[in-house]
Amino acid sequence: MQKRGSDRFSHFNYRKGAAKKEQIRKDKREARKEREAFFQAKKKGTPVAGTRTPPLKREAPAQMPLNKYLAHAGVAARREAAEMVRAGVVQVNGKPINEPGYKVMPGDVVKFKGKPIKPTHDFVYILLNKPKDYITTLRDPQNRKTVMDIVRFATRERIFPVGRLDRNTTGVLLLTNDGDLAQALSHPSHEIKKVYHVQLNRPLERNHFDALLKGVVLEDGPATVDVLAYADLKDKTQIGVEIHSGKNRIVRRLFEHFGYDVKGLDRVVFAGLTKKNVDRGKWRFLSEKEIRDLKYFGKGK
Repeated sequence: MQKRGSDRFSHFNYRKGAAKKEQIRKDKREARKEREAFFQAKKKGTPVAGTRTPPLKREAPAQMPLNKYLAHAGVAARREAAEMVRAGVVQVNGKPINEPGYKVMPGDVVKFKGKPIKPTHDFVYILLNKPKDYITTLRDPQNRKTVMDIVRFATRERIFPVGRLDRNTTGVLLLTNDGDLAQALSHPSHEIKKVYHVQLNRPLERNHFDALLKGVVLEDGPATVDVLAYADLKDKTQIGVEIHSGKNRIVRRLFEHFGYDVKGLDRVVFAGLTKKNVDRGKWRFLSEKEIRDLKYFGKGK
């Protein structure tokens, strides 16, 4: 009986010890899994049960230079906006500000000529085939016609012209409220390509043709053209000019330097945009592809 009991109990004790060892191994596996899950969650920044989630770091309020704020609000390109600030027509929180680099904080109330303005992210891009006798400004104190009269019903957003074409110059003109793009397309360092069709009062002489390609010195410094060609070999009063300079009235002044009178000046290309299928005095919105291409042009050559 004792042997049987001994055999019986010895068998029981064996199973009991094996179960303990298996339970220990199971506990270790679970502990290892929990430890691995803990450190994985910690790496990802996921809150872990039983731990204190660290507070989020507060970012400093976004600041924006005042001239850039005006550009993003569709008032004007940054350089022109800086001139407006210096002219004393901008107020922040009821106080006139004359410094373009003044930092505008979230919650500040900015007014331009007495009217509140805010930056917009609803960007608008319009190509206008500018006609003669329109000036490239937002408004004119002499009540002359401006390009804004043509596009005044195009959008509710405040848009402005990028660059300028003088009153008697026709052709491609971009209008937008994208201040960053306007700044990029206007900055001389980006060397944005422009192509003009010029009509002179007399044929362009060969020596003057060569001199223009070499470059001339005007009252505000040296000036050159990138490409020069006769638009019509039978009519050498018709000239094609490719240029990247942003100097005021540069094309007219180049030919006037040699005594020519520019009878007609038409911009046919600006930053890759053309007036194809846009009649004189008409406008259209840019396509998505054209906008992407403009962003590329804005980054340089």
